[in-house]
Amino acid sequence: MTDYRKLFDLTGKTAVVLGAASGIGKSSAEALASLGASVLCADMAAEGAEATAAGIRNNGGAAEATTCDAADAADVTALAAKALQKFSRVDIAVTTPGLNIRKTILDYTEEDLDRVINLNIKGTVWFFQAFGRIMTSQKGGSLIACSSVRAVTIEPGLAVYGSTKAAIGLLVKGFASEVGRFGVRVNAIAPSIAETALTGPFKQRPDIYNLYAAHTVLNRWASADEVATAVAYLASDAASYVSGSTLFVDGGWTGIDGPPTGLTQLAK
Repeated sequence: MTDYRKLFDLTGKTAVVLGAASGIGKSSAEALASLGASVLCADMAAEGAEATAAGIRNNGGAAEATTCDAADAADVTALAAKALQKFSRVDIAVTTPGLNIRKTILDYTEEDLDRVINLNIKGTVWFFQAFGRIMTSQKGGSLIACSSVRAVTIEPGLAVYGSTKAAIGLLVKGFASEVGRFGVRVNAIAPSIAETALTGPFKQRPDIYNLYAAHTVLNRWASADEVATAVAYLASDAASYVSGSTLFVDGGWTGIDGPPTGLTQLAK
């Protein structure tokens, strides 16, 4: 009989999390470490990355921190080299950074467009290249990127951001088709609304906060930890036959056509 508990165990595995200073990246690093992985926490915010690594170590885990600009190809390549030097192999590589400039298409400037594409699309490609080379060489590994519900459902001002998140889903499918023969899996998570430091200001606007909560069937925001559990699953052997997929962690947002309002009672 299969030991299903062991499938989720990451003891002896190595992981790199880019975007580990805060939010979903931070929780992902903590989740992987909690399940036994040794984690390299990377972020442009050096102090935040070190704080995440220190928190993991204080809880008995193994973690170190380093700096990396996810939109800089040379930086991402250097991160992969550093990880390989430290671990000798990289079993799990997760990238979470993303940028949204909320403007209508008519208002977008070339600078706006470049910033969003450079991080969201090019950054994902650089990450896949750098860590994909390591994983194809070692004949195994799990790559995880971060998409969004905005890849499939949209509102005014999010078209450019949403298009980059949709692109990530296709990059995942395409790269999975290219590296699967080497035993490398490539997937993405797609959160909807998660409570992080970046979304904290929404709590100051209860009307907006509650409006977004109502888009989910659970009528609430996610915690970053709830999203990180999906990362941990995709990183683990429990997902050994999952590749080329985007796992939606959206509280049912994409399962319904608009907010589930107007219901006074459940049908009997």
